[in-house]
Amino acid sequence: MKANSEQNSVNPRPRYKWELLALLFCTFFFHQGDRAIFGVVLSAIKTDLHLTDSHLGLVGSVLFFMLALMMPVAGYLGDILNRKKIIIGSLLFWSMATMCTGFAGGLVGLIIFRSVATAGGESFYAPAAYPLLASHHTRTRSLALSIHQSSLYLGVMATGFLGGFIAQQWGWRSAFFIYGAGGIGLGVILIWRLLDAPPPATPTEVKRDSIWQALGVVFRSPSALLLTTGFTAIVFVNNAYVVWAPIFLQEKFNLSLTQAGGYAMFYHHLAALAGILLGGWFTDRMVRARPFFRPQLMSVAMLLGVPVIFLMGASGSLLATCTAMAGFGLLRGLYEANTHAALFDVISPRHRASAVGIMTMLAFLIGSLSPWLLGRLRESHPDGRGLGYGFSALAGAYLIGGLAVLLAAIFTFKRERCSDDASEKPLASH
Repeated sequence: MKANSEQNSVNPRPRYKWELLALLFCTFFFHQGDRAIFGVVLSAIKTDLHLTDSHLGLVGSVLFFMLALMMPVAGYLGDILNRKKIIIGSLLFWSMATMCTGFAGGLVGLIIFRSVATAGGESFYAPAAYPLLASHHTRTRSLALSIHQSSLYLGVMATGFLGGFIAQQWGWRSAFFIYGAGGIGLGVILIWRLLDAPPPATPTEVKRDSIWQALGVVFRSPSALLLTTGFTAIVFVNNAYVVWAPIFLQEKFNLSLTQAGGYAMFYHHLAALAGILLGGWFTDRMVRARPFFRPQLMSVAMLLGVPVIFLMGASGSLLATCTAMAGFGLLRGLYEANTHAALFDVISPRHRASAVGIMTMLAFLIGSLSPWLLGRLRESHPDGRGLGYGFSALAGAYLIGGLAVLLAAIFTFKRERCSDDASEKPLASH
């Protein structure tokens, strides 16, 4: 009853927290769909623009590197500015950049529109959206964040088939035009329906922290650093997968562009969708009796993913490879159901956007290297086995990440866990 009264005081629309979830779900669909298009139409872009594998990997790496650089600023602004305006501005900016990617005439154009401009828009979404969603969902936090995260998988799955179909019918440029226009249309709806976010604290209640104090919150929390290590492993593998998995299937099993994009994105992300929804629902129930269940589940999921990812690159049959991709997706979903909920367990509400920004920055700085590294492996092994070696080697990242989260679950998480009612004192007084 108290949660409902608090919710109604924030906005005039009953059950707005579920409308908010629906709006952000659709926004994140385009966020990830726009990002996945590049991998789906990669071979068409390479042929049309006469690029090398290193060039294509570089475009992906620059995108993720630029996302990393922008994240600290995006996180700090997400804690102090109007989150509605940040989310809408982010959506409109990256959607326009996606449309402009369709006009690229070479490597420089792809880097400017696909990597730099798109990253400039996308980077501001997550630090504002995740804390906003968490502030409206307390007892249903893991479920709400999981449903929101599931739009990532739906967006990538839909793009795997739809992007490949559009590219085959009307050319790869049309895929960027259509997705960009869809995001701009959604932005108009958000202007109308999205409500302003309540500030974490009023100026009269607490002195605003400096940007260095706010952004340092992750570095003062051992649990947050260990969770960031796990998230970095997730991002490192996911970045390589979304860029190179369609090409990996296409060249290894002689598939069409539509088949390769569909298989690579569908089986993996369908299983991830099931994993994240199951993980979010199950965690919200388990955490009431076992407050430290989130990092325990996350570490188990990553460690089980080590042999599955290795088999994904080493398997010699299409069925076994797709099965491994699905298994990898299921375990990834179980982990990602708790990525931000676990972080918010050890970070106070007023610093969560900053924490998301720093965690994402560190993860993407390292994760930006994986597309380029796999591109180099593909070039250095002309027999076609380079990507297989690369995907198998990605299992090592999951091993490191799983052990880091396990350490947090055993040694640090219990003493650092805080509630949404924790004191809102400035960081300087800690």
